Amino acid sequence: MTAEVWITGIGLVSSLGEGAGPHLAALADPGFQPVLDRETFAPFTIHPLPALPFETQMPRRDLRQMETWQRLGVFTAGLALDSAAAKPLAADIDLVVAAGGGERDVALDATIFAEIGAVPAAERPAWLNQRIAGGLRPTLFLAQLPNLLAGSITIVHGVARSSRTLMGMELAGADALRLGLSRVAHGASAMTLVGASLNPARWDELMTYGSAGLNLTGDWQPVAQRAAPGGFCLGGLGCFLLLEAADHARARGAAPFARLAHVGTGMAQRQGEDTAAASAATLLAPLRGRLRPGAAVLSAATGAAATAEEAAFLASTGTAPARFTADMLGHGVEASFPAAIALAALQAQAGLAPQTLVSGFGAWRGEALALVEAV
Repeated sequence: MTAEVWITGIGLVSSLGEGAGPHLAALADPGFQPVLDRETFAPFTIHPLPALPFETQMPRRDLRQMETWQRLGVFTAGLALDSAAAKPLAADIDLVVAAGGGERDVALDATIFAEIGAVPAAERPAWLNQRIAGGLRPTLFLAQLPNLLAGSITIVHGVARSSRTLMGMELAGADALRLGLSRVAHGASAMTLVGASLNPARWDELMTYGSAGLNLTGDWQPVAQRAAPGGFCLGGLGCFLLLEAADHARARGAAPFARLAHVGTGMAQRQGEDTAAASAATLLAPLRGRLRPGAAVLSAATGAAATAEEAAFLASTGTAPARFTADMLGHGVEASFPAAIALAALQAQAGLAPQTLVSGFGAWRGEALALVEAV
């Protein structure tokens, strides 16, 4: 027997702003226009982060030791705990974080490239180690360790029962939710904090995806209108959700945003008959008896090539036409699927959609489906 799992806390920040208000407004407005920065990283367009009061969720001494993606993750984790009135319970909360590889100091990289040519070849390895070690503060030197975000959340907010970190682009965010849901539903955890963050205002991030041909170039267009092979516009995005056993929430008087009824993930090879759509059809099977005709759909599609296959699959499910969260938020990679779940929960609480199917096909690999319902 499994427990009912509620979403009792949401921390959400995007280019639209902070919290439920601006995100519900975007969901309710058919003429919504995204917040875009087309100039700073031309030819790439991003959905930029707004100015945020990071110091309201973390001491300045900790703030100075973090890069923006960590600050954003710690900030939204704190917002989720606040919205659930759960900070006094932090020591009994489990943590699952989906993280990328951290941030580079692009200015130092440029300086090293400019200087290294004058260093004799035999001396370069030692010179490079010394230059990096001396030029980076310790936390940035360790930025490629994704569990730093989980560690920072534990240090700042005291979320200390257990901690897991997942990597793997979009699927990491969906699998983090699947794992968190499973642990709460099966009684291994009463409360689990799950989420991710992305800071796109970085040349290192943009060039990583640009080298794979995944970034959209040219004029911004809605996801559904991007001609093959498409591409994505990265968005500043931080999202954490507190998943809680319904009985535990009732006992402490916590009100739910929504019920997280199901999360399924797969990883098709996307070759031959093993397509992303076939993988998603398998994930949909457990929901056939529960999914209502005309249910709302939020798609965390990236905007890259797999989006067309995802849209065609969703059109075959008998649900309402899909809304693409990347049109509102940009593509947040690991944070995209948690943010789509957050939007579904917000619209459930607001009475906009009693049931929402959430989907997400990764740009390269990974498929996910989830079901969010009003309580």
